[in-house]
This record gives sequence, structure tokens and C-alpha cells, in this order.
Amino acid sequence: MLAFSALVAGSFPLAAMAVPFVSPAALNALRFLLAAALVGAAALAGPGLQRGYFRAPWRYLLLGGIFAIYFVMMFEGLKTADPVSASSMFTLVPLMAAVVGWVLLRQVTTPRMALALAIGAAGALWVIFRADVGALMQFQIGPGERIYFIGCIAHAIYAPLVPKLNRGEPPVVFTFGMLVAGAVVLGTWGMPQILATDWAQLPAIVWITLAYTTICASAMTFVLLQYAAMRLPSAKVMAYTYLTPSWVILWQAALGRGFPPVMILGGVALTILALVILLKD
Repeated sequence: MLAFSALVAGSFPLAAMAVPFVSPAALNALRFLLAAALVGAAALAGPGLQRGYFRAPWRYLLLGGIFAIYFVMMFEGLKTADPVSASSMFTLVPLMAAVVGWVLLRQVTTPRMALALAIGAAGALWVIFRADVGALMQFQIGPGERIYFIGCIAHAIYAPLVPKLNRGEPPVVFTFGMLVAGAVVLGTWGMPQILATDWAQLPAIVWITLAYTTICASAMTFVLLQYAAMRLPSAKVMAYTYLTPSWVILWQAALGRGFPPVMILGGVALTILALVILLKD
């Protein structure tokens, strides 16, 4: 999950640089398809793709559709949302995952975990509202953040659904089925945008983003998330997302896009404190 948070963070600044040039549905449909090919090859080299692994295919369609919603909403939101602000919105996912985990699996949140989730949510809100108490009191959220919040709800539902729907399939096989289903959902829904895209004329940043999100933020992170979700409570799996804003700040700096205002870093510090509380034995 530590690797997961670092890899996910890279997609925020890259996506923000790519979305002016390509439809989110078109880019993510291709991304799911390529990621499915990579994970499928890994599955063939490992446990194999036995027919029994794909019984009840509706499970893969459900999970693939949920993650398709998340990524399309993320790219749509980053058309206007700041990457650090959007990544802080992502840190609200553990709180939502804890609620969904209780509803689906009756996973109980301990008092210490509840405290950590509350601190993390406070840090997220501090960054989202840019340390502006007036904006927080009026709950003035930008349109990009509102769009991305829908995706975050989908992500929170995904984590507890994995152990609920998994029937003994290895993580890499389960990920492959989900990616294929996601590619089908996105390809069907986004076909007009896919056909309308002049792929040959797209700038290099789109292809860099596609390569990174396919290999690092899709194939690798999906397998990491599946592995962790089968072994940890949903809220703890998502707890590592509290590191995402910190990683995004480092990614932004590495890409030459500067640092956020100092006041915003206070919210980032709260998200790190939340992670420390959750992981302390």
C-alpha cells in the first residue's frame, strides 16, 4: 500500500497535464485495455487463466464499472481542480471505505481508527478549501473537486467489494477480469469519443500519461490493492491514501510545477499524522 500511494500520486499531475488534449473516456478505455493485456500476460505466466476463475462474470463487470467511473471522474475533475487539492479529496476515501466496510462486511472501526479517520478528513478539508475558513464554512467546493468526489465514492465502494466478491481467485487473475470488464464498459460508453479522437496528432504528454497510468497506476496498483484488500480491513487499506497529497507535492516539484502555499502544508501534515495513528500497533 506504500507503493500503491506513491504510484497513484503520479497520475494526478500527469493527468492534469494531459486532459486538455484528450477525452477522459477515450484515454481510460485504451488504458484499461493495455493494462488488461499486461496483467493477463502476468496471470498466464503465474497461476494461469482457468475457466473456473471467471464464473459469475457479473462480479468483474460490477468492479470494472465502478473503477471506470472513478478514473473518468478523476480525469474530468482534473480539468479544473488543482492536483494537490484533488489528491486531498482522495484522502476522504478511507472514511467512506470504513462506512462501506461496515455495511458490507461488518468490519468494525476501533476508536483509534475513527480518530485517525477524523484527523485525516480534517487535513483533507484543510487542503481542499486552501486553508480558507470562510470557504470551508460556506462549503465552497470547485466544480472539479465536486466531479472528482463522485469518483472517490466509487473508489471507496470498490475496496470492501473485493473480498466480498472474490471466490478464491488469485489477485492477478481477479485484477485481469476486472480490467477486461472495465475496458468493455468504457469502450462501449466512450466509443463516440474514441472514434472522434485524432490519435496521431496527440502531444507527447498524452502518451506519457497513458504509459504511466497503464503500467504504474493501473496494472501495478490494481494488483497491489487486490493483494492488500484480501489481508487488511478496508479502512486500513485505504489509510495509505493519506500519503497521496505528500507524494503529489513531490511529483509536482519534480515536474517543475512548484510547491503549494505553506498554509496548505498544515493539512498535509494532518493526513500524515492520521496514517501514523492507523499504522501504530
